[in-house]
Amino acid sequence: MGSKYKLVPALNEVFHEIGGTRALDAFSGSGVVSYLLKARGFEVTSNDFLTFPTVIARATVANSTTTLGDDLVETICGPAADDRDFIQQKFDGIFLSAADRRFLDSAWSHIDRLDGFQRDVAISALVLSAARKQPRGVFTFTGTRYDDGRRDLHLSMADHFRERVADYNATVFDNGRSSRAVTGDVADLPADEYDIVYLDPPYAPPRDDADYMKRYHFLEGLSVYWRGQVIMEETKTKKIAKKFTPFAYKRTIDDALARTFDQFRDSGAIVLSYSSNAVPGRERIAELLGQVKKHVEVREFTHTYSFGTHATATRTAVSEYVFIGRD
Repeated sequence: MGSKYKLVPALNEVFHEIGGTRALDAFSGSGVVSYLLKARGFEVTSNDFLTFPTVIARATVANSTTTLGDDLVETICGPAADDRDFIQQKFDGIFLSAADRRFLDSAWSHIDRLDGFQRDVAISALVLSAARKQPRGVFTFTGTRYDDGRRDLHLSMADHFRERVADYNATVFDNGRSSRAVTGDVADLPADEYDIVYLDPPYAPPRDDADYMKRYHFLEGLSVYWRGQVIMEETKTKKIAKKFTPFAYKRTIDDALARTFDQFRDSGAIVLSYSSNAVPGRERIAELLGQVKKHVEVREFTHTYSFGTHATATRTAVSEYVFIGRD
């Protein structure tokens, strides 16, 4: 949902124009914008209200030197270090094959013995492996009715993990600055004087809500082995209780945007991504941003969202707005 991967070239141009050395990515999600900012030489603070995006940002943005060696990867892919079976039992008949669930339990038996960035890289690879194995990449349904035959759905979880570790290892580099990744509500972040504050909140739809937990609860649970999570046992997919965010609802989004803009009014620039198929509209957002920044520019890009990553996914073309507020 909402990944900015395809908009990276446009955002790269914006960040180049603004310049600076310190940046906040307040809703990091997939981590791709935090990673872009790091690649541009910024000291990055990456934040998300879910845990698994923060783990990914630690592995790819805060981490400058640590990778997982082949021997450690094979240990994680080898015999289990203990007899845990939480995933095997809890999600039996719900998600993944018995072999894949067994691998996830076994992998965690080894990951629990890791710490620091090694742990982050391993968990990130495990999370991405699970996302690739689930048809359409979301966990709102059970069964295999969306199996379109693509390789990701039929590769073993162990082989996925090996490939995903290689992918994450390849992202690690040192830009000469110290970045960090945190989990929390944007309202609780200190209003430091960043050169760039990048905001990519959930896009409040005209109907329903933008509930990321509903779609990614399995990945969120997997990132912490469901420790401290409240599982809604009555739900078919064993969802985790969702965390409220005012950005997800049309009745609260105006106030949430206004408060966030005001929170970072002393930063050099506020850059907001938003979609034309969400509320509030372009004019209202520009008005709210204009209350804290003297100059507001809006750039518009055609962006295609898809439900899932497979070739036959339902795709919807919308306008993606990039609001730039400066003094």
